[in-house]
Amino acid sequence: MENSIYGVILAGGQGTRMGNMDKPKQFLEVGGRPVIIYTIEKFIVNPEFEQIIVLVPKQWLAYTKDIICRFIPKHDNVVVIEGGNTRNETIMNSIKYIENQGRLTDETIIVTHDSVRPFVTYRIIEENIRFARECGACDTVIPASDTIVESCGGEYISGIPDRKIMFQGQTPQSFKAKRLRELYESLTDEEKEVLTDACKICVLKKERVHLVDGEVSNIKITYPHDLRVAEAILGGKR
Repeated sequence: MENSIYGVILAGGQGTRMGNMDKPKQFLEVGGRPVIIYTIEKFIVNPEFEQIIVLVPKQWLAYTKDIICRFIPKHDNVVVIEGGNTRNETIMNSIKYIENQGRLTDETIIVTHDSVRPFVTYRIIEENIRFARECGACDTVIPASDTIVESCGGEYISGIPDRKIMFQGQTPQSFKAKRLRELYESLTDEEKEVLTDACKICVLKKERVHLVDGEVSNIKITYPHDLRVAEAILGGKR
């Protein structure tokens, strides 16, 4: 119990950047199956997880449970619960669920992952677990491949950072759950307004976040083009 580890799959998004879709992007099909199913399967095969918590909007709870039953025969350790209004509120809901099960300790680890990153590797998940244990928090990243241009007003360049120290964030992001909640609850409302992801909670509070090497193939399916890329990746794997 002291070292309980939970997979936390964040599926709260509505997929507005996909255009006029009748369902959120995590439920769109690639290779004949919903994107979220591939993602859940990457966590199911790892025996270290006590449970896999899938968080979705309230109106999609029943649908998510249904497709998990249909596509994943052995899903005893998968639970579907309601997400929050923001990404970090959704993560806090997962921690509250663990606490309600009587499983939250100082050493409980959550591995949080975008439901629309179906190509995460076993190695990335393993390293997230390792560094969350050792350091308390970690983030999956890849080196920036393009020059990053900064513009404060969106019209002119205000700076060009050194690409050698720039990285592109992916997921998973993993944490000791109890500590993450303590940090989140210590933030002001103004600080919560500027949060883009869970790691920024740690950064704002001057907590160290270890880097985990990601993969270029660990893509996030955000735009219609990404669906075609995902189809191509799956075709290659077949």
